[in-house]
Amino acid sequence: MTDKTPSPAKLTHFDPSGQAHMVDVGNKNDTHRIAVASGRIRMKPGTLALIQSGTAKKGDVLGIARIAAIMATKRTSDLIPLCHPLALTRVTVDFSIDEAGANITCNAQAETVGKTGVEMEALTAVQIGLLTIYDMCKAVDRGMVITDVRVMEKHGGKSGDWIAE
Repeated sequence: MTDKTPSPAKLTHFDPSGQAHMVDVGNKNDTHRIAVASGRIRMKPGTLALIQSGTAKKGDVLGIARIAAIMATKRTSDLIPLCHPLALTRVTVDFSIDEAGANITCNAQAETVGKTGVEMEALTAVQIGLLTIYDMCKAVDRGMVITDVRVMEKHGGKSGDWIAE
């Protein structure tokens, strides 16, 4: 697979004079587009146990984080200035717990049929899901660390499929 990452001279969010602009996607074809992103939050083992027990003071931490992540995908273009507003067709958010490592991984998948990709929506879902976990548990663990947030794969569009190594 070839790397189709644009060189710095070809960044798409700048016009020829170097001014920021929203990329024109008007001539692109509508295609089914999928992006998957992932990230992790590390915490104290006691914090993880509290989340797993469902007895956190603010309620079902992972359930609320899942809803927050899904809601965030719908607001991505409000948060990131040059993102296009998208009609999402599907968003999934899943959490997996690693007891030995005292961390939770968030995986998000965003889908649309449109002219531009959904990588930013998937990344936003992961970040907001993990931030929600932090917010709900900070009273017992301010040292939690959000890490390894990245796009894992994308499908659709002119550039086709890409999978992280």
